Amino acid sequence: MEKKINVVITDDHKLFRKGIAALLSDFDFVGEILEAANGVELLKLLERLDSRPDVILLDIRMPEMDGIETQKRIRLLYPEIKIIILSMEDDEHVVLHLVEEGVNGYLLKNADPDEMEFALKKVVNEDFYFSNYLSELIVKNVARKISGKYEIEEILTEKELQVLNLICKQNTAAEIADHLNLSVRTIEGYRRKLLEKTKSKNLAGLVVFAIKNNLVSI
Repeated sequence: MEKKINVVITDDHKLFRKGIAALLSDFDFVGEILEAANGVELLKLLERLDSRPDVILLDIRMPEMDGIETQKRIRLLYPEIKIIILSMEDDEHVVLHLVEEGVNGYLLKNADPDEMEFALKKVVNEDFYFSNYLSELIVKNVARKISGKYEIEEILTEKELQVLNLICKQNTAAEIADHLNLSVRTIEGYRRKLLEKTKSKNLAGLVVFAIKNNLVSI
């Protein structure tokens, strides 16, 4: 990762914010680290910044404006900013709702530092990060409510389904291009078309869509 990324930590517990900030400062690819105590404070911070952050680490349970409402506002006002939920909340309905709403990743607060580093890089470079925990949660949740596979397959070409399957396995655009003997630009075109056809907000939402419609297994 050549360019350093700027991160905002949003959590109402000051000691936790400081601990995460100290951890992030050890990552050589992280530049400016800012903090906010809740959603209201975060939105005020974003409004006055000349340069938007690359990633927001966002807690769910906060006073004044919680993470669920905050991510809606950010998606509306600053859709280019990546959002990683960082929470102890493991309710599957909340997790899936947030992913479908457009967050790019989800980490539990007891995640290892190595996973935090990996998740940040994946979200910045590839738009989403799913931990094994989140992947298992999605599969468990959607197993009871699969849609009709044939209806979805009718709107996707064979090549699009191949690209979708590789995206769900968390391959990068370059890796997919190499696997299918196509250019990276062509793969990026397929990814845009998949998002458009499935009405997914980002690649994380696309993966959930694929699993819900029984198009892939992860």
